[in-house]
Amino acid sequence: MDAKLLEVLVCPVTKAALQLKRDKNELWCKASRLAYPIVDDIPVMLEAQARELSDEEVKSL
Repeated sequence: MDAKLLEVLVCPVTKAALQLKRDKNELWCKASRLAYPIVDDIPVMLEAQARELSDEEVKSL
């Protein structure tokens, strides 16, 4: 994932900053509690494609 792209991407729901989770190949948003998948190095920034973060995952942010 390109670092410059990560700097400009925000959560489409809350407009909050995202955190890259390389081990899960996802972008996480603490504010919306959503994880957006990265497919073939392209972030899928659709709320319908995101998964909800667990309480433990949110605490780790």
